[in-house]
Amino acid sequence: MSNEYINLTSENIDEEHICCAIGDPKHQQGVDRKKEWIRNKLKDGHVFRKLNARGKIFIEYEPVETAWAPVTGNNYMYIYCLWVAGSFKGKGIGGELLEYAISDARKKKMNGLCTLVSQKKKPFIGERKFFEHYGFRVVDTVNDYQLVALSFNDEETPRFTDNARKMEIDDLNFTIYYSNECPYVEYEIKELTEYAEAKGIIINFVKIDSLEKAKSVPCVFNNWANFHNGKFISNTILNANALEKLIK
Repeated sequence: MSNEYINLTSENIDEEHICCAIGDPKHQQGVDRKKEWIRNKLKDGHVFRKLNARGKIFIEYEPVETAWAPVTGNNYMYIYCLWVAGSFKGKGIGGELLEYAISDARKKKMNGLCTLVSQKKKPFIGERKFFEHYGFRVVDTVNDYQLVALSFNDEETPRFTDNARKMEIDDLNFTIYYSNECPYVEYEIKELTEYAEAKGIIINFVKIDSLEKAKSVPCVFNNWANFHNGKFISNTILNANALEKLIK
């Protein structure tokens, strides 16, 4: 295929879009925060590769040692997100993006790649069957969530951290863990804060803003996690309407 792809760099990130929330003014602050997050991660070997088109078509990954996810491993790439949306689906683009990441990992002498999937389809989580087609296999499980890995050798495969297995916290108030890894997050935090104030309810927000916090988060986490009555309930990014329905 003759698709043209672009990798974000410190030189082009100001001019290039980051695929999500394109042209939506209410999410501009989230886009800015996401770009700032990427800039800070480039030194860690972070890769954001996208199709040169206006749409949600990209893959994002970096070494698991520095990835903001509660996963441990030795010299593996962690894939945060692989997304092909809209009219671009079904054209082999997802495969091209993943094959690039696999080739890149081999060139960098990595031991393999891993990513988060689930037994049942969930929003913002990869599809296990797609990754299994490329040789990934399940190497660890927490509830419905699974870590799949493609190994190039016999090195020990990645695992969820012990904290990620807890899936519960002491605080019984509605609690949201989040990070700026997703550009949609910033606006929803603002909306939920205003909703909570208007309704007189308590929502605790825990921002994951460092590698240490990301590795010690008490649940399976990619960029958002909801807790209620001390229990993990979902990874779905909520707006005010969704939260109200959830509470009811």
